[in-house]
Amino acid sequence: MDAERRPTVLMTADTVGGVWTYAVDLARALARRGVDVHLATMGAPMRPHQRMQVAGCEGVTVHASEWRLEWMDDPWDDVVLAGAWLLGLERQVEPDLLHLNQFTFGSLPFLAPRVVVAHSCVYSWWQAVHGELPPASWGLYRARVAAGLSGADLVAAPTQAMLDTLAPNYSLSLRRARVLPNGRSPALFRPGGKRPVVLAAGRFWDDAKNLAALDAVAPGLPWPVRLAGSCTRPDGRVIEPRAVTPLGELATHELAREFAAASVLAHPARYEPFGLSVLEAALSGCALVLGDIPSLREVWGDAATYVPPDDHAALRATLQRLVRDDGARGRLALAALERAQDFTTEAMADACLQTYADLSPVFAPLVEEAQCA
Repeated sequence: MDAERRPTVLMTADTVGGVWTYAVDLARALARRGVDVHLATMGAPMRPHQRMQVAGCEGVTVHASEWRLEWMDDPWDDVVLAGAWLLGLERQVEPDLLHLNQFTFGSLPFLAPRVVVAHSCVYSWWQAVHGELPPASWGLYRARVAAGLSGADLVAAPTQAMLDTLAPNYSLSLRRARVLPNGRSPALFRPGGKRPVVLAAGRFWDDAKNLAALDAVAPGLPWPVRLAGSCTRPDGRVIEPRAVTPLGELATHELAREFAAASVLAHPARYEPFGLSVLEAALSGCALVLGDIPSLREVWGDAATYVPPDDHAALRATLQRLVRDDGARGRLALAALERAQDFTTEAMADACLQTYADLSPVFAPLVEEAQCA
């Protein structure tokens, strides 16, 4: 390997969801390991706090765009233009590998190997929320996603549960697939002085998060319930909770403060391929009450308690029990904190770096260095 040139990754990220946090954390961790990361953003203009997250980060270069994303309404002209833009970036940057956090770009004629990461998808989301396949109007999306997955040198997902949805939903056989769990830094989220508060974190209007269930049971709880997250739908309509106190969208340091003070995180999700907010709460010493779905059980095992997403009585009873039982709540919080140590930003970067090395030998020396360290 040329000593003058660091291995280079071209990574896509959108600026409108949790993939942004994942991509920024991963890019910065990879840069610390000696990788130059070119971050290609799309979906919406970068907001000031997003620019601050990557400002001055040595080894991370941002290429910003506003192309619409594949899951948005009528996105395909933008997706084509975004693909041409990415091909131009590849010629400019000459990366050793592409890390694609959207599906459709996996089918483009890149020269470098490509990893496509399935963070979530419309087909698995729709089935979890509606209990049926999406309508025929999503047929083009399905075809484009299938083509992107088929074109990948390796397909990854943050949980086996998410990975297992891809082959049946898109009628394909994955040639090479791997679970690459997400991670967060324990330095950002730490336990604090706990207060008698139940916290929820997520989009209140999103049926997948199912936070309306928490709003329904909140009047029967002895503790207040607070919500960190947006109540405004993408179409601008505001969905106000009746019994939960909305805090709005919070910056990372503000959210960390809420998690540090909360005793319980309630997240009765119907769909959650990984759940970064759950991990942040666990790192902050919260007891976890989660929707009983395969992905969350895969990540948290015995370190959480689970309720059927649509069983309001079970959710209410579980929260009431934890509110009353200091010992049970403390044991659950400690178990979650211990389990969360398996899902750090550093562990995420190490797993990705090993995957890159399996596809391109230029990354192998960095893997060896990390193992020696």
